[in-house]
Amino acid sequence: MAGENLKTFTTDEWQQAVIDSEKPVLVDFWAAWCGPCRMVGPIVEEIAEEYVGKMVVGKLNVDENNAIAAQYEVMTIPTLAVFKEGKIVDKVIGFRPKEELEKLLSAYC
Repeated sequence: MAGENLKTFTTDEWQQAVIDSEKPVLVDFWAAWCGPCRMVGPIVEEIAEEYVGKMVVGKLNVDENNAIAAQYEVMTIPTLAVFKEGKIVDKVIGFRPKEELEKLLSAYC
């Protein structure tokens, strides 16, 4: 079960939740059928709990919101992208251990 701080992003609120956010945003581009996505999911949930107040953390299902995935040229999942001031400032593709993700995020929080 997802923690209360993990957001679910959809096309409808993308602009407000991600692009207009005053805080950095970590977006996990994923799909239910993706094995590595299921592996990284619990790590993203932990990060959401640990970064409360510092960063917005959420998931975007690429099957349900494919226009957003296409807009950012997400061709491989999982893709974890850091948005700051409405733009992608960093991203990693594929499964990464939590320590590696925390090192990446420390530059933005």
